[in-house]
Amino acid sequence: MNGLHGPAADRTYEAAGFGAPVQRGERPAIIVIDLTRGFTDTSFPTGSDLSSVVDSTNRLVAAARCAGAPVIYTSIEYTRAELESVAWLKKSSGMRALAAGSDAVELDERLLRADTDHLIVKKGASAFFGTGLASILSALHVDTVALCGATTSGCVRATAVDAVQSGFPVLVPRQCVGDRAPGPHDANLFDIQAKYGDVIELDDALAYVGAQRCPR
Repeated sequence: MNGLHGPAADRTYEAAGFGAPVQRGERPAIIVIDLTRGFTDTSFPTGSDLSSVVDSTNRLVAAARCAGAPVIYTSIEYTRAELESVAWLKKSSGMRALAAGSDAVELDERLLRADTDHLIVKKGASAFFGTGLASILSALHVDTVALCGATTSGCVRATAVDAVQSGFPVLVPRQCVGDRAPGPHDANLFDIQAKYGDVIELDDALAYVGAQRCPR
């Protein structure tokens, strides 16, 4: 974190009362945000090479599955009508590639998705906006969410903000999120750590969800 902002920024935020650790609960869920081909395949305008993010996310998903923690995937896609009417697509025109029914909105085939995992289709950056995610988490008695996916500066950050505003402590394993460029990635991890959740190491996340109880 210090590589981008430096110790002085850390001290400034700490003095202002930011960056306290979240209170982790006992029933975490893993939310895998938009690791679709449109974001993980460089042949699409919105894509970048997120192979390491997919690999790290799979490790956390496998541990969660072993420990009985729920896993929820999201995809962002637009109907033909929405492609012409959603204001966000006027600003971010590259996302027009995320058309419903196209290869771009399919989950990356490397992901360890099971039939028992929820899949939420969303229209905005946050996985909570206009979806039933909060209701699903409540029904599953989830008290903490760990966020994986893409992009750190877009949908991951937006989901972190809405998660904490919805009453869910937020963890972001840094190896499980990615972006198109290091600057926005680092800046938004700094912002999440300061204000919305804990940016943690993958090993910490694995231990938290109970990986130590699972066979290696």
